[in-house]
Amino acid sequence: MTVMTIREAISRTLYSEMERNPDVIMLGEDLVGGNGTPGGPEAIGGIWSTSTGFYERFGPDRVIDTPISESAIVGAAAGAALAGKRPVAELMFADFVGVCLDQLWNQMAKFRYMFGGKTDCPAVVRLVYGAGMNAAAQHSQAVYSMLTSIPGLKVVMPATPADAKGLLLSALRGRDPVMFFEHKALYTVKGEVPDEDYLIPFGHARVTREGQDVTIVTCGQMVGFSERAADALAQDGISCDVIDLRTTSPLDEDAILDSVEATGRLVIVEESPPRCSLATDIAALVANKAFSSLKAPIEMVTPPHTPIPFARELERAYLPSPEKIEAAVRKTLAY
Repeated sequence: MTVMTIREAISRTLYSEMERNPDVIMLGEDLVGGNGTPGGPEAIGGIWSTSTGFYERFGPDRVIDTPISESAIVGAAAGAALAGKRPVAELMFADFVGVCLDQLWNQMAKFRYMFGGKTDCPAVVRLVYGAGMNAAAQHSQAVYSMLTSIPGLKVVMPATPADAKGLLLSALRGRDPVMFFEHKALYTVKGEVPDEDYLIPFGHARVTREGQDVTIVTCGQMVGFSERAADALAQDGISCDVIDLRTTSPLDEDAILDSVEATGRLVIVEESPPRCSLATDIAALVANKAFSSLKAPIEMVTPPHTPIPFARELERAYLPSPEKIEAAVRKTLAY
């Protein structure tokens, strides 16, 4: 095991897989920096520093700076995947996925279906998302709920360095288009990462805390917040199951339902707004399939249905917090 950050886990996994498989290529804005300009390549490795040193090792044919055009980035990745490559397309900010939504929704997600199973689209689209970094309404959104609703796409959200490696390696070696969400506020989170080849299958949630009183289902940045709430509640003798979904498509329904059947109470914590969201989807799932097990109404801890504020104090109020999660758990126990 090696201790590293999520940023390092992603970078090292990409680097080692590009060394192993010459068909893996990268496309995105400023992956190199300055490439194609009179000043020449600067090799900055992107604004998130996840591809530093890649240009020197793999060259311009495999580390490709693109124009500021998400439709071009994802469209090129879709074509490359059909032609036998394994493209990794980076969207500097997930907020701009709307620019390339047709390439994802009507192309990547439907290639296998439209061509009768005769072709695959093994493309990974890396999307940097999330609030908490004071990046305002157009650079802080959690758009995973929208992409989770699209059949044909896999949606992945690591919350630890080990999961970042294991889930990314599964994405890079799979046959399907994968939306790989990286929370900008989690890049510096540290943890142990297996040194060997390490793949985590999609659709298998991770139980990070075990308890009998309340089930907390969560993902992404909210995993750490939920763990802090569970630890605080444990001091008062309240024990919680904390489930990190890891992937929202496929969704580990069994992990959620088994836990709720044991605890009888459910709190869902996530970062996207509540209307037509992952939280409402999971609430509907449990209400439909485990209603008789519920001892209290389902609680959802989400941001309000508003744009994300720029002011730090308002952004802090906008996001779920350990305190809000703790309050929701106590509310379910009041019934």
